[in-house]
Amino acid sequence: MAELDGAGAAIRRARLEAGLTLRGVAERVGVSIGTMSAVENGKVSLTVARLQQIAEALGTSAAQLLAPAPAALVDGSDLAPPDDDWRRFAPLPLDPVLAAAVVVFRELGYHGATMRMIASAADISIAGIYHHYRSKQSLLVALSDLVLEDLTWRVVLAGEDGATAADRFESMVEALALFHAVRADEAFIVATESRSLEEPDRSRILAARRAVQAALERAAASGVEEGVFAVALPHNTARAIVTMCTAVPHWFTEDGSQSPVEIAAEYAVLARDMMRATPR
Repeated sequence: MAELDGAGAAIRRARLEAGLTLRGVAERVGVSIGTMSAVENGKVSLTVARLQQIAEALGTSAAQLLAPAPAALVDGSDLAPPDDDWRRFAPLPLDPVLAAAVVVFRELGYHGATMRMIASAADISIAGIYHHYRSKQSLLVALSDLVLEDLTWRVVLAGEDGATAADRFESMVEALALFHAVRADEAFIVATESRSLEEPDRSRILAARRAVQAALERAAASGVEEGVFAVALPHNTARAIVTMCTAVPHWFTEDGSQSPVEIAAEYAVLARDMMRATPR
């Protein structure tokens, strides 16, 4: 049983290598996303039968999942994005309750969700969920903080990636679009449910969202100052581009014709054209 209890990290690595989402594996196994998250984080014990189910869903075997991992991968550090790689996405550190909240909020909306529904999705008791989060509002706040922190550092670093103002702006747009495709569910919730936030968190979180918008606007203005953008109203154009990127979660699906990387690259080129950039 000790070996089975330590299989969570191997399951997560196998899932990422297979290019599968937590939700996709959970659906194949027939459990909630909260339970699957708990399995990967080593918070629930595995039976041999359940391990075999998961292995089958991942296209591998239980024996392979239990095989010793390379020493460099044992601590899971390979899953964390390096501080200078804004294009690399590791799974968000969602505990089982927050992971369940994402699923319920995405399907039913904040006001349609109840703590009982979230507890059920996370496979814990009502008392258990209140032990971790005092209210549904605290779940929304925690998710918003986590998502915006992840988005902000990526856009900031992308803004340092490029030789010219046009290149840096293009990288920022790519980062913004890529984030909203990869983190589609979480980004959709944070954007659409901001109206449900209560003070004092509402003002703080909205300020964080506006800071990302302002960073793109400053980059656009710098492009005009450097003479690489010919658009007349850079701030307005930048706002239109940000809106275009943040709308990605409204239509993006993992089984669509384009991957997140392809969408982000296309949006970056579109943004450059919208800014009327000079030829490279």
